Amino acid sequence: MKQKLEDIQKELQKLQIDGWLLYDFRRSNDLACKFLEIPFNQLLSRRFFYWIPSQGQPVKIVSSVEDPLKHLPGISLAYKGWESLDFYLDQILQNVQVIAMEYSPRNAIPYLSKVDAGTLELVKDFGVDVVSSCDLLQQFTSVLTPQQINTHIQAGIILDKIAEDTWLWIARHLSNKQTINEYDVQQYILKEFATYRCVTSDPPICAVNTNSSNPHYNPQSLTAKNIQEGDFVLIDLWCKLDREDAIYADITRVGVASKSMTPRQQEIFRIVRDAQENATQLVKKRIALGQPIQGWEVDQAARSVITEAGYGDYFVHRTGHSIDTSDHGSGANIDNLETQDLRYLLPGTCFSIEPGIYLPNEFGVRLEYDLLFDLDHTIKITGGVQNQIKVLFS
Repeated sequence: MKQKLEDIQKELQKLQIDGWLLYDFRRSNDLACKFLEIPFNQLLSRRFFYWIPSQGQPVKIVSSVEDPLKHLPGISLAYKGWESLDFYLDQILQNVQVIAMEYSPRNAIPYLSKVDAGTLELVKDFGVDVVSSCDLLQQFTSVLTPQQINTHIQAGIILDKIAEDTWLWIARHLSNKQTINEYDVQQYILKEFATYRCVTSDPPICAVNTNSSNPHYNPQSLTAKNIQEGDFVLIDLWCKLDREDAIYADITRVGVASKSMTPRQQEIFRIVRDAQENATQLVKKRIALGQPIQGWEVDQAARSVITEAGYGDYFVHRTGHSIDTSDHGSGANIDNLETQDLRYLLPGTCFSIEPGIYLPNEFGVRLEYDLLFDLDHTIKITGGVQNQIKVLFS
């Protein structure tokens, strides 16, 4: 943590920000808790502030009831009531003009808006301007170590293998005239995760025919559709090694339980694959030229392909999301739809590329792999590439 704090203070000076004020109440600011390395089992029942000035010692403001920041360096101030809390805040913010907090102007990036409006009012009453900590957060919570990068690559290899095994498993059941449904496939994938000693935040998706046109369809045991010959099937799976610091991988594949796909399925697949490739090539080109690139630009590269093909209204979500120890991480998202993510993609970060077209009452195609912006400034595709619809029977 000592080295991290020194690096943060250098960055604060570079950004001309007087300090970073991290705040939490009952884990409402999970980003601050992650950055401050607060254990998951730590009781957090009272407000705390951790002040990192651009120069000088950090200051901890904690309740006299509990001290979740005792593992951190800095001066510790314990408040009993609201008056002493206000007094301590006033003291640390003396002669301070600009501070960073987990806040997003106009809630432009809601994933970063962790500090409630009342607390912002409280802090601003001390005469400071508050700016977003988004760039600090990404640099100090989403940039992966070489060891973490290896866990991501391993997870991608495992997912690719499980996806291929899942197609074989479905085909075998259908060939043997055994009843199988979406929920069965989901449970099979979960068992495979356990076999490979991996964990997941949520169960994988298996969606058949019209259900695949719902981007976040989740099969249930009592309502899951049976899979029959001729059906269109989408599977979306994500996992990481069973280690606290391991990094997720996330992929989506599509297949048909027949000997060939329909021309309509092939058309939609090709558009989505072209969109995925266009986004990927933009990232590779910019990085190879040493040029910066923001998350929204990558989304636009994928979205333009689908829009020009006449299906823009059916691409209803962002192109991708940040990936770290959470499947949906705290770094830059690949988004110019749900938000306009102006954050830059940084070396040592990972994100998904997953455009889709969802046709109501027909089917949906989403193709997903991950891009690793490696520490050596190369771009690696992880999780495998799907270049054609998987045909389950030859």
